[in-house]
Amino acid sequence: MGKDIKRVVLAYSGGLDTSVIMKWLIETYGCEVYAFSADIGQGSVEIKEIKDKALKTGAAKVFIKDLKEEFVRDFVFPMLRAGAVYEGGYLLGTSIARPLIAKAQIETARMVKADSVSHGATGKGNDQVRFELTYYSMEPHIKVIAPWREWDMKGRADLIRYAERHGIPVPVTKSKPYSSDRNLFHISFEGGILEDPWAEPPEDMYVLTKSPQAAPDSPTYVEVGFKNGDPVAVNGRRMPPAKLLAALNEAGGENGVGRMDMVESRYVGMKSRGVYETPGGTILHAARKAVESITMDRELMHLRDSLTPRYAELVYNGYWFSPERTALQRLMDDAASAVTGVARLKLYKGGVTVAGRKARESLYHPAFATFEEDTVYDQKDAEGFIKINALRLKIKAMVDGSGKGRA
Repeated sequence: MGKDIKRVVLAYSGGLDTSVIMKWLIETYGCEVYAFSADIGQGSVEIKEIKDKALKTGAAKVFIKDLKEEFVRDFVFPMLRAGAVYEGGYLLGTSIARPLIAKAQIETARMVKADSVSHGATGKGNDQVRFELTYYSMEPHIKVIAPWREWDMKGRADLIRYAERHGIPVPVTKSKPYSSDRNLFHISFEGGILEDPWAEPPEDMYVLTKSPQAAPDSPTYVEVGFKNGDPVAVNGRRMPPAKLLAALNEAGGENGVGRMDMVESRYVGMKSRGVYETPGGTILHAARKAVESITMDRELMHLRDSLTPRYAELVYNGYWFSPERTALQRLMDDAASAVTGVARLKLYKGGVTVAGRKARESLYHPAFATFEEDTVYDQKDAEGFIKINALRLKIKAMVDGSGKGRA
């Protein structure tokens, strides 16, 4: 296979894994390596340093593409319309970024006529699946090099030693042996000291959020406006997707909103511990639910909710470009089409509380729900409604009960 590898496009972040992989690919295959980095909001300083670092490590050329707007508009917002949360807590910040990165990586490979692509995902994790399912969905015959499945290095301690031998500067040190992944939607931490699920994450690890104890002593109120299921405004000011999410990240982070520490089930079969910060995403989920509560039909909402776990699994497992996710998305988008309105939220010391919601075409009408007299609902009709719905329960009791309960 090595003789067939001439030109590789590497998904390059500048972190420990991909920095080592860059040098390893060149040494192992004697090939040209093109570094591809997607700017999806991991920070301007990091992006600025990537090009110099990649070239110093041996990259033939470096491609950096600004995908922030596409990321939020075409990946985060559709996922938000579906209400996707994995295993009750993870808002899928890393999962949703991988198909976009892989898509842009394949587009770069086509442009430079590369025969192969490579990534830094480990053989134990989910990202290898997410990257490669996207690769093959776009280029069925592309060659994929996954160094973690090929080399003899066993863990990040080996990588640190390799980097030190080759003079590769890396952000991970022995004093902070955990990895992080950041984009405009979240930042994640895993590995190293976090592998003990009993150990509390160190406070100095967090990047996007203040400690709830150190957050302001008075609440912050924020209003989020929605149109057809998508957030479009903050505090009455319309914003494009990336700017809107950044504004909510700032508001949420200042108030300690969006921290999550959980042990999740990886697609490959094992459990892993992840610590996440998703301040803007946490606010958007709460705001969306508030507006949905007064604009979405009950049965439509319940149908959507029954399918949301499946949708979340598809995102988590890497099937973004699958026909089943695409079909589910059409249903999710149709269900969200009526979600137009405004939610008012109170942010206070890590918590998000709905303080109000309104919509021009609200399905909630005080005149219908009131305990006072109204003209649209006759309370006497409830008796027949209850008897019809109780019929099967009465029959079951008569069949299953004691002699006195039988007909």
